[in-house]
Amino acid sequence: MAIRASKILRRSIFTFLQNYQYFTTTAAFLAFPFAASLLLFRSSFLIPAASSSSFLRLIQARIHSLFHAAGFPPSSILEAKISQTISISLLAAPFTISSYLFSKASVIHALRDQERPKKPSFSGFFEICRPLIHTHLCNSLVTLAVNSTCFSLMFIAVNFADGLGFSSSLGRDMVLSATGAVGFSIVLANSFIICNLALIISGMEKNGGMISALKACSLMVKGRRSCIVPTALSLAVQANAALAAVEVLFQYRIVVRAYDDDAGSGVLYVALEGMFIAYLYAVLLVIDTIFGCFFFTDCRLIIQDEKRLSKPFLTEIDYQECNDC
Repeated sequence: MAIRASKILRRSIFTFLQNYQYFTTTAAFLAFPFAASLLLFRSSFLIPAASSSSFLRLIQARIHSLFHAAGFPPSSILEAKISQTISISLLAAPFTISSYLFSKASVIHALRDQERPKKPSFSGFFEICRPLIHTHLCNSLVTLAVNSTCFSLMFIAVNFADGLGFSSSLGRDMVLSATGAVGFSIVLANSFIICNLALIISGMEKNGGMISALKACSLMVKGRRSCIVPTALSLAVQANAALAAVEVLFQYRIVVRAYDDDAGSGVLYVALEGMFIAYLYAVLLVIDTIFGCFFFTDCRLIIQDEKRLSKPFLTEIDYQECNDC
């Protein structure tokens, strides 16, 4: 029995529409500050004045010196992208720990025991928030370790190529960069799925920390025959594509108009439209959490079915061995 992304998608959308009022008020409004801050931070670094700030230049200078010391081929685009990612992560960290995790906890609390959201219970809500925060901190360490390992392997590959006598050239740098980009994307995608699944597990089982990440890894390994990894990648691609589309909409409708000299008379309308787009982004974050809840439920049921199907076979073998004795 395999997990199908289309089935999870249909169930998630049906549950969202069935309980539309709950998810678009409580959960979406909790995620709104995180969504608004993330859209503003990501859009602000596209502006030349913000991209040349001292904070961003300091991080980019540190990354450049690190690449130079390790002998990695210089790449201004890669250095700028990494520095922007680090800056956004640091600036959005308070909203992530508060707004984003609270919204995710409200969705998990609603879908933990039944598909119909229950009435808000502050005691149960905060019981889920605590392990979510612990798991998020552990996920940050895991992500940092994964990125550090990938870059270390890339540095080793560059130095190994230099040791074999391959001189630094455009062709060699392009091959190493392309290979490293493909490998880094695969590893980062799997770590992203594991970290998201770990948050769902910590909320469902109320057990946070590194144990949730280990359970997520174990779940992905045990479900290889059930196409768990391809299904998780498919759901992640669809959710991130929708979020990226909203980000592009925000940049096109808000950022461009906000810095247009002729748009001074419509500042209020631009602000209201920006709030609506941020709210739409928050709703998509809620739907993504619903995806994760149903994905984890299906994974757990399939693994339980596999254990139950294999148990009678093992019992029959043990029974025959006992009769032979």
